[in-house]
Amino acid sequence: MKKSINPKRTDWPEILKRPTRTVEDIEEVVQEVFREVRIKGDEALFKYTRLFDNVDLNTFVVSDEEMKAAALLVPDELKAAIGRAKDNIQKFHAAQRTEPVRVSTSKGIECWQEKRPIESIGLYIPGGSAPLFSTVLMLAVPASIAGCEEIVLCSPPDRSGTINPVILYTAGLCGVSKIFKVGGIQAIGALTFGTESIPQVYKIFGPGNQYVTVAKQLATRYSIAIDMPAGPSELLVFADETAIPSYVAADLLSQAEHGADSQVILVTTSDDFAVKVYEEIEQQIKELPRRQIAQKAIENSRIIVAESEENAMQLINFYGPEHLIIACKNEDFLLEKIRNAGSVFVGNYTPESAGDYASGTNHTLPTNGYSKQYSGVNLDSYMKSMTFQRISKDGILYIGNTIELMAAAEGLDAHKNAVSLRLNDLRNT
Repeated sequence: MKKSINPKRTDWPEILKRPTRTVEDIEEVVQEVFREVRIKGDEALFKYTRLFDNVDLNTFVVSDEEMKAAALLVPDELKAAIGRAKDNIQKFHAAQRTEPVRVSTSKGIECWQEKRPIESIGLYIPGGSAPLFSTVLMLAVPASIAGCEEIVLCSPPDRSGTINPVILYTAGLCGVSKIFKVGGIQAIGALTFGTESIPQVYKIFGPGNQYVTVAKQLATRYSIAIDMPAGPSELLVFADETAIPSYVAADLLSQAEHGADSQVILVTTSDDFAVKVYEEIEQQIKELPRRQIAQKAIENSRIIVAESEENAMQLINFYGPEHLIIACKNEDFLLEKIRNAGSVFVGNYTPESAGDYASGTNHTLPTNGYSKQYSGVNLDSYMKSMTFQRISKDGILYIGNTIELMAAAEGLDAHKNAVSLRLNDLRNT
């Protein structure tokens, strides 16, 4: 990890630069796959599954028999753990329900707002070396609570043509409607355009690599909504000398092992503490099965020694981390100052891993600085707010002239006439 001591604000953009490629670097490849999926449908999916996943399939559909077989392969102890995590995630997201808002804005005018579920959603679940069955919980549980009618899940097959059995078991537990063995850009393309096998959806959720992230962004050009730009994982820890170096090192490594393009950052006001954490990282990384991946991520990561807590918070808000851990004596001060973070973890005994799996909050969060304008996935992500109004005779008589005057001032006579006709009828009866 590279260390910076009291860096100048003008140096922050370079010091905090993410190790990701730009949309322009990837867009051409994504557009090519999208064009082919749009024109050729399943034929293109079979082609790119052979090319990218090294497997020949004769169907993308996961059958009921495969679901039953997968459930038998999951140990009972893990099923119980998934069940406990699901309960916590369900409690937290169910608590986010809101009642309709009803207001009488004027005499005879009633306005209200209600939330309705998005009818059809697509979930993308990464596979590969770390099949993220926990992401199924994070995406499918709130979708079920919201009442989405169709929940379509895509996840890449392994070389034997199957999806990890824990992903399938969790999907079944959470009420996913349809599951397909397709991954990467081609999966996002299929959910965007629809194919012979895979239905088009209205909104796409889920994390992925840089290609999946760009594919989701390009899907928005075709009238498909997405949860957020969610790419390679990142974690920033702010800790002072009251924190426990081994815990901080373990937290940093927990995100570094996600992928070589992940980024972890330690910000502290104590250079001595920074040294202790670095030494812990050097020791702990030796024991990790995924140490080669973690090591590459660590090479892209930083230790920053800030001159003060105030300066540290300015830097953190400038970076806008996906995950932020605060482990320090003066935590209330920092909590008050946070403006940009996807999810915040407070105290020595709140590892980021808790949010990844089982505490209840959602782990699908904005990365690459998008926490400055995006929220993480929550119940509202699966809902649309619809407004309603009802105006009585008294109401239109009260507000009618206001509407006429405003419409005439904008030169929209048909708008004015829609009111004037009603007013004339009421005044002549």
